Amino acid sequence: MRMTAMAMLTAALVGCSAPAATEEGAAMQKPIMGWGDLLNRPQPKPDASLSYGTDALQVVDVWVPTGEGPFPAVIMLHGGCWQTAVAERDIMNWIADDLRLHGVGVWNIEYRGVDRGGGYPGTYQDVGAAADLFARAGAKYRLKTDAPRIAIGHSAGGHLALWLARRPGLAADDALRGADPIRIDVAISQGGLPDLRAGAASRGHGCGAEAPAAMARGEYVRTSPPEMPVGDAVEMQFNNDRDPITPPATGAAYIAAMAKRGRTVTMAVTPGEGHVELIAPDSVSWGKQRAAILQALGMAAP
Repeated sequence: MRMTAMAMLTAALVGCSAPAATEEGAAMQKPIMGWGDLLNRPQPKPDASLSYGTDALQVVDVWVPTGEGPFPAVIMLHGGCWQTAVAERDIMNWIADDLRLHGVGVWNIEYRGVDRGGGYPGTYQDVGAAADLFARAGAKYRLKTDAPRIAIGHSAGGHLALWLARRPGLAADDALRGADPIRIDVAISQGGLPDLRAGAASRGHGCGAEAPAAMARGEYVRTSPPEMPVGDAVEMQFNNDRDPITPPATGAAYIAAMAKRGRTVTMAVTPGEGHVELIAPDSVSWGKQRAAILQALGMAAP
C-alpha cells in the first residue's frame, strides 16, 4: 500500500473511537493496533500476478505454498471503504503469506473502487471476473480449484465475499451473475459491512454513506447480501469487540436479518482487538480465522 493510501485509510477512521470502557477495564486493556503497526512491517510478496482485464487494477496476486501441490486455496478480497485510494490488495499480504506458510494458496483480488470506475456495476464485474478466473486458471499455479471453495474478505471486502457467495442466485440473464459464476462453499466476513442499504443511510460512519450508495445505485437485491437471493454457502463472521468501524453489532444485525430468512450465520467475537487485528497474522482473531479455514479445507481436526 502506498504511504498516501495509508494516510487516507487512517483518516477514514478519524472520529471513530472504540466503545467506552470502565476505568478498571481500560487499565487492563492493551492498545489496539493502528494501521502503521501492520503496514510498517516488512511486507511479504506474492509468487505471481496476472491480469483479468485491461485496467491496471484488474489484477490478481497469487500466493503458492512451497512444494509440488496442488494446494487448497482461498479467494481473498481487501477492504478500504470500497475506495482504491484508501486501500489496495497489498493490505492483505501479511495474512496471505501466513496462509501460504500453512499450506494454503491465496488468490488475492484487486478491483476498481468507486473512485476508479468501480462501484455499481464495475466493482462487481471485476470481482466476478477475477473469481471466475480462479476456477479456470488456478490449476496453472498448482492450486486446487474444486470444492471446498472459500472466499474471505476484510471490511468492505467482507461485503464482496458474501456477495460473491450469493452471486449464482442472481437471474440467469443478470450481467452481474455471468454465464457460469464460480460456486463458493464458505464465505468469511472479517469485520465486514454486508448491508449496503444501512451503509447508504448511515451518518458519521468512518466509510461514509457515499461509497455504499455508489456500490448499490438502488439495486440492493442484486448487490447487498441481506437482500440478495439466499445461497447455499456457509457464512461465517469474525468480529472484534473494540472495532470502531464494524463493531459486533454490525455482525449481529446481519445475523438477525438472515435468521428472518431462515438462514443461520455464525459470528465469533474476539475481545480486546480492533479492525486492524482482523488481518494481522499474529492476532488472536486471525488465529481463529486461520483455524476455521484449515478446518473447512479438511486440513485440521474439528
